Amino acid sequence: MTKLKFALVGCGRIAKKHTEALNELEEAKLVSVCDLKEDKAKEYGEKFNIPYYTSYDEMLQNEDVDIVNILTPSGLHAEHTIDIVSKYQKNIIVEKPMALKLDDADEMIRTCDENGVRLFVVKQNRYNLPVMKLREAVEEGRFGKMVMGTVRVRWSRHQHYYDMDDWRGTWSMDGGALTNQASHHIDLLEWMMGEPVEVSAQTATRLVDIEVEDTGAVIIKFANGSIGIIEATTATRPSDLEGSLSVMGEKGAVVIGGYAVNKMETWQFEDERESDKTVMGEYKENPPNVYGFGHKRYIADVIDAVKNDKKALVDGLEGRKSLELINAIYEAAETGETVKLRFEPKKSKLGIREK
Repeated sequence: MTKLKFALVGCGRIAKKHTEALNELEEAKLVSVCDLKEDKAKEYGEKFNIPYYTSYDEMLQNEDVDIVNILTPSGLHAEHTIDIVSKYQKNIIVEKPMALKLDDADEMIRTCDENGVRLFVVKQNRYNLPVMKLREAVEEGRFGKMVMGTVRVRWSRHQHYYDMDDWRGTWSMDGGALTNQASHHIDLLEWMMGEPVEVSAQTATRLVDIEVEDTGAVIIKFANGSIGIIEATTATRPSDLEGSLSVMGEKGAVVIGGYAVNKMETWQFEDERESDKTVMGEYKENPPNVYGFGHKRYIADVIDAVKNDKKALVDGLEGRKSLELINAIYEAAETGETVKLRFEPKKSKLGIREK
């Protein structure tokens, strides 16, 4: 069995989930890691007995790699992806959000296309078992006319979380609760409800000293006439409460709760099937933290896509969709107006660096 060789760029908080997933997959081999902070790179290098670097150029010039996982701050995703693809023509897995600015996301997609490599955006919660079951019901039309979709992200990030790195909580490198913590849930809402056509929003910074919001409320109108609600905050105290998704239609309703949309809480349809009786038991999984279980399932799908030349569930174009919606949310919050999609950001501060 041929294993695909992986290298990590960035050894911060999320690297633990990637290394755990890669070491559990038979068709994957983690061959090297790098981080500007040598102590972080060394920690993973020594843990897995692999070479570690402080420069990805040095790493990719010395190591045989099939896929590079970009795990750097969000504001650097585009820069690192474009540079690595242009120089080394490597397939890319990039953590969410794929970029902060839409222009950057478009350039990432274009650069990968021009260099004949694949771009995959991490949306691991799509692979949560309850979410996959919900998507199956959507595709089968079991809801009938869609009515409303709601996500609630009630997580806790205290000041010390933002103080760990100077890029956290900034417009140029991170974004706030909507961009960072709720981006997976926004992706799921859009995946279930369809194309958004207009959005209005309010944001606030309530409990921490950061540039961006720790709390936001959003109303979305979808092309099919349904309404979407996003409630996102990192100001839940004293600890994480929930990351949930609800979908309601004329013929049924589903609620997935837990910390990370991992726990089936409601499954009810007018056209009840024999298989529905087992759903609440089979899909009641709940992970120990907000990252969920999905990185292993996600990377397994990437491996299958690369090895068998198949379309992946979340490529660059698919990853761009929720980024456009997030930019529209900030535009609406900044202007106080309803923003219609498709649009070009004018007032959104997301991803803007001071010159």
